[in-house]
Amino acid sequence: MSNSMRGVYTSLAQIRRTVFREVARLAYESQSGDYGWVDELPYEIIPGDVATYRESVFLERAIVGERIRLAMGLPLQGVDKPAKLSEGVAEAAKPETYYQPPLINVIKFACNACEENSYKVSDACQGCLAHPCREICPKGAITFKDKKAYIDQEKCIKCGRCANVCPYGAIQHHARPCAVACGMNAISSDEQGRAQIDYSKCVSCGQCLVNCPFGAIADKSQIFQVIQAILAGEEVIAEVAPAFVGQFGGKGNVDKLREAFKALGFTGMEEVALGADLCAVQEAEDFLEEVPDKIPFMGTSCCPAWSVMAKMEFPEHADCVSMALTPMTLTARLIRKQHPNAKIVFVGPCSAKKLEAQRKSVKSEVDFVLTFEEMAGMMEAKDIDYTRLAGEGSSDFEVASADGRSFAVAGGVANAVVNAIHREHPDMDVKVTNAEGLDECRKMMKAAIKGKFNGYLLEGMACPGGCVAGAGTLQPINKTAGAVKLYSKKAPIKTAPENAYCELIHDLERDADGHRADADVVAESAEALKPAEDAEE
Repeated sequence: MSNSMRGVYTSLAQIRRTVFREVARLAYESQSGDYGWVDELPYEIIPGDVATYRESVFLERAIVGERIRLAMGLPLQGVDKPAKLSEGVAEAAKPETYYQPPLINVIKFACNACEENSYKVSDACQGCLAHPCREICPKGAITFKDKKAYIDQEKCIKCGRCANVCPYGAIQHHARPCAVACGMNAISSDEQGRAQIDYSKCVSCGQCLVNCPFGAIADKSQIFQVIQAILAGEEVIAEVAPAFVGQFGGKGNVDKLREAFKALGFTGMEEVALGADLCAVQEAEDFLEEVPDKIPFMGTSCCPAWSVMAKMEFPEHADCVSMALTPMTLTARLIRKQHPNAKIVFVGPCSAKKLEAQRKSVKSEVDFVLTFEEMAGMMEAKDIDYTRLAGEGSSDFEVASADGRSFAVAGGVANAVVNAIHREHPDMDVKVTNAEGLDECRKMMKAAIKGKFNGYLLEGMACPGGCVAGAGTLQPINKTAGAVKLYSKKAPIKTAPENAYCELIHDLERDADGHRADADVVAESAEALKPAEDAEE
């Protein structure tokens, strides 16, 4: 899975963030019910008559127009029928409105129609005497023309042996970057060669949208709806994922972040690391109770893209993935106990959390989900410089443990669960393995099913590096990982069981009907991903 562009501030990142900023700015300013500004916004973002990035300023504006609609949670319009950009905004302005599926969208006329999968000979070919490429090709697809190797694409089976054996590295593999980044093999080409997503496979990890160098893939946002709830005078409380450290500058000062949320109109902010502690304790209990007597191994639950993939592709072993509620949900339920009428907003690095929050089989208590990138847009719209804030505000809860704050980094979840087990069983040997990226997660699951990891705790993370590499992050992955580790060391308690709120875990984990397990997670996630009938294909 590619991560080559992550942490590099490109013109695409600038456009994305400009759209979030401007949608937020105008949402805060326009309280009259007049949404004509939506139609004018592409001209403000892309002024003048000279194209900057693409062949035409009209194309640039059209693409930005679609991005504006997605940033407001609206479906794509396409260019094949006359329509105002602001169509449907009045409905979307209601604070309780949720985006219509699909969540991840391909803006077709922004797509470069990249080659899906091919091997081609470059000018580096020397037409050598040995021509090992020709000798090794199992299908006889390689011949020599004008002393250069030539690959017959009709015969080629894309095995890559020729590229591996060429002494000059003259044979190159061309692949669509979004498809390379997709660990679910959910991206193919339509009739025009443009990317299309198979929503029956997609788990909404968002890696395609941050790896497309043409900015043709985007997810829907709820910036607009969150601001509407704030303007309506609702009690709006943010819960912020552990990966927040360093995302907005600075070194993880929670008091500064609380002040920033207050300036945005939120009534409070809590750390999701609280729920991470509860999740670790629950998974430790489950592991002790079920492995190996009931199940041969146990996978962690906190990454929704990993857990949905595991349950979808290995249904006969779905019970081997923990049914513990995620830190997002446990934190929201903790907040809900003290603020029964509040709107709760999860702010984090992850696209897949947008789907998790919408599940109906297990109520998450989360009303809206924003990414750090969307949150940064809101802060820019209000001219908030996080690093210059004095830092003020209070929490309803005690701080989380060092282990809970470390959930954001690959290996952190498993480590927290092991430490929770050792609290009661200090001499127990808990074997652990972890995988980053859905391709590696799949390999891990296959190996576990074959018996390689009997008695193990498996940590799966859809994003390489963990949550710090989520699609909605702002900073380089390694930089954030280091900042999270430093911040976690400042916690006054070290392990999850030391968190006093862990006593509430059995109360929080059950819905009103007494159910704990999310039996319908796969079917529901697939349903939430499918496009609405009137949405653009």
